[in-house]
Amino acid sequence: MQSKSKVCLITGVGPGTGTALVNRFVAGGYRVAMLARDSARLASLSENNPAAYAYPCDVSDSIALSETFDLIERDLDSPTIIVHNAVGAERGSYMEIDPGKFRQAFEVNTMALLHLARLATPAMEAQGFGAIICTGNTSAYRGRAAFAGFAPTKAAQRILLQSIAREAGPRGIHAAYVAIDAVIDLPWTRKVFADATDDFFCQPADIAEECFRVAHQPRSAWSSESIIRPFMENW
Repeated sequence: MQSKSKVCLITGVGPGTGTALVNRFVAGGYRVAMLARDSARLASLSENNPAAYAYPCDVSDSIALSETFDLIERDLDSPTIIVHNAVGAERGSYMEIDPGKFRQAFEVNTMALLHLARLATPAMEAQGFGAIICTGNTSAYRGRAAFAGFAPTKAAQRILLQSIAREAGPRGIHAAYVAIDAVIDLPWTRKVFADATDDFFCQPADIAEECFRVAHQPRSAWSSESIIRPFMENW
């Protein structure tokens, strides 16, 4: 995919995959619009990286998301790459989950993707290129016990992206799902899996590298889905 303005919008910029995504796309020559609710974290990242711009936003708020997108277009330009990395989760069985929190997870995971696609694709179509990448996981492919408040939102996210790909793909927009079948290496996951070896974890920088690769595939060989896992993952 070619790029003129070289602007990438990334949601869910936390200390793990989100930050790694920012670093990879900045290294690839992009100005990056960072979206997350934690304004202090975004400000710190922006201070240390002049090509990364902080836009505090709750992506589940469609009005705030639209206003933030307009601000990004004014400040930087229309994004040619969207990476939807924000995630909401409500854990528990179907009898235990809070329906309101389940709905909130759907707003973050799926509805925000819908809104971002609607906001971004007009400019992408006008330029004839663009990419919408979504980070996911194996909950998008199967529901498991205690994941009733999460798996349906990720499955809906994946299927929505397929519909976007079928409609926007012929107009030059690459829509792809990158599923992470792994435990991501973070301080809190290291505590939970204290006995695990390094090979057990998926590294945020490697996830970011895969997202960057998928976003820049030649048009003759686009991936609609990519599933990544550590070589020792039991699947």
